[in-house]
Amino acid sequence: MGKSRARRFRRAPFSPAGPEQRRGGEGGPEDEPAAELLEKLQHPSAEVREYACASISKLLQQKHVIPAFLQRDVVRCLGPLLMDHSLAVRETAAGALRNLSACGGFEVCDDMVTKDIMTPLVALLKECSTGLDTNQLSPKKCREMNKNYIEDIANEAINLLWNVCECNNTAVSIFNKEGCLEAVLHYMKKFSTNVDLAISVANCLQAVTEDNPDLLSSFNVSAQHVLETVMLCPESTMKHILLRTLIAGTIWNIKDTIPPGSLGSMVNAILKIFSESLAIDAGETIIRMNEAEKNRLKLAAEPETEENMSDVRDNCVLSEDDDMEEIPKGKVKRENDISDLLPSDKWELKEVTALLMAQQTALEIIVNMCCSEDPSDDEWEELSSSDESDLFMENSYNEGGGLLMSPLCLSDEVNSAFLNNLIPKKILEKTAFPNSVALDICMHNPSWKPLIKKLNAVQCRALTCLHSILLVSDVDCLGGASALQSLAQHLSQLVFSKTELPTDTEFLEAITSALRALLQTMASKNISQQCMTSEQLLALCEAGIHSSNASVRVNVVSILGISGSVLAKGQDTAETLKMIGKFLLEVAMKESSLVVAGEALDALFDVFADGKEAEKAAVQIKLLPALKEFQPVFKMRMRKEGKGQYSTDQLCVLDNVKMNLRRFIAYQETLGKTPA
Repeated sequence: MGKSRARRFRRAPFSPAGPEQRRGGEGGPEDEPAAELLEKLQHPSAEVREYACASISKLLQQKHVIPAFLQRDVVRCLGPLLMDHSLAVRETAAGALRNLSACGGFEVCDDMVTKDIMTPLVALLKECSTGLDTNQLSPKKCREMNKNYIEDIANEAINLLWNVCECNNTAVSIFNKEGCLEAVLHYMKKFSTNVDLAISVANCLQAVTEDNPDLLSSFNVSAQHVLETVMLCPESTMKHILLRTLIAGTIWNIKDTIPPGSLGSMVNAILKIFSESLAIDAGETIIRMNEAEKNRLKLAAEPETEENMSDVRDNCVLSEDDDMEEIPKGKVKRENDISDLLPSDKWELKEVTALLMAQQTALEIIVNMCCSEDPSDDEWEELSSSDESDLFMENSYNEGGGLLMSPLCLSDEVNSAFLNNLIPKKILEKTAFPNSVALDICMHNPSWKPLIKKLNAVQCRALTCLHSILLVSDVDCLGGASALQSLAQHLSQLVFSKTELPTDTEFLEAITSALRALLQTMASKNISQQCMTSEQLLALCEAGIHSSNASVRVNVVSILGISGSVLAKGQDTAETLKMIGKFLLEVAMKESSLVVAGEALDALFDVFADGKEAEKAAVQIKLLPALKEFQPVFKMRMRKEGKGQYSTDQLCVLDNVKMNLRRFIAYQETLGKTPA
């Protein structure tokens, strides 16, 4: 039902965290009602206010308690505390608001902006920025050596700013208008001594620079120099790799500010950073870092005293989330970057987490580089034929088993940089399943278990990258027929290498999107498709059609249509075509989504459009009477369900399907009247 679509990634909006809870011997904040805690925010004692903020921060990690706090105007209660006389209160208040913005979602972020959280937040950010270079506002806290309150407060505030700007356009406008960029970039200058703060800033910058032309004029030479300095940082830790990757993404977002003469070198520098990130074997890194952790803990255990152990116990709690066993008090797992939530002694785990986030981010930005420059949102964008002709490439690259992939993405500069940095080869490597030894380590270590999801996410992003490259490349630049057939075999092995078919929705969407794009390309050039048996093809479609994800269902129906249309041109394929036809008919008639039903009808038109085997199969499954009976049902569904449920573009496509259904029925009737 049209061409395969290119996906454009947006940054994950939520980043729950929160300050450490500073009281060890008291009962949990769950025992204290919202009203009582909010009342304590007005207490004259700074310690009481701090404890109340920390308790609220922990409670706000539980979504079911958020409404109780919202009803009591928690935003206006916590907001003024961002400018409290006590720096500890400022930090815990910022952490509580950060959790609220992260766990509450888009509507809560909108409400926070409506209740003017940006006024105290902007004031706090600017004051902290001014105080960064002074020592008088950075006292040491008892029991914590070398605590820099200004930087810690800034880290919480930047994450809060990131969340609300990701969710609310008004917050972004205020960011622009209030000149927040200067303050935020000032924090970035601390990257050499506080990489965690720099990473938070880089995440925020990548969010606020996306689709924000009003901010571009603020990126003067000085601002660009700050970003370039970070990009050129020689540090090789995984956190620094993540930092450089995020900054590279920000520079891509502001590429319109780069002089034309510098564009090529800028794009090459960005993709060099991505290439360095993707070149690292995450599985081997997990194995190495896990061994390093064991050795460190073994050495540390020898002089360990009972007093030391009690300190560790006091500083950690058991998370309710199965994915994370041990995290600092007052903090929760965040989906897009948990590295700053891990206990301070988990530096090996933090390094691996940073690497996986860097690789996922790099792959997402590469997907965006392959897509149209002007998508209005984060939905799938249709590529017109003119888009494709502009994106076809002229150069080629042959590496890695004869696979040749050279996307011409947006410009010659991007195309050249892709080739120079071996990006396609590294994307293909990342589509493989994660290292089994590394997975086993993660499975048997509760604190490392969350890495499994991140390993799988990197694989899915790589498959989506592959899908995008297939959409913007012609066959010659992909390496010709043999390379495409090898790639098809590789994707098939990913699907069928295990005893059971995959059920993970994200993986299914990524792998079926890549397969669909590949089979479309091969069919258009009459390249033989032998990567799946007919039984495997139907098994994949059977698994995919039961997915809750409509994109997966659309993909498998399209794959079946493409494969069936190829089979229809062959010999002795009527039996397989019958199975395909029955499957597609059932989908068209029973599918709850009109879009998927329309795709199934389109696939039927393709499979039974021509060929003796197709004609024979159509008669045997009674295709014509089934479609004639279904035609009024489809029309009625469009009238009843179309308005309000589907976009204008989707309705236009469905109108075409309706028209093609009428024509296809007429065509089948003509075949029935033709003498044998």
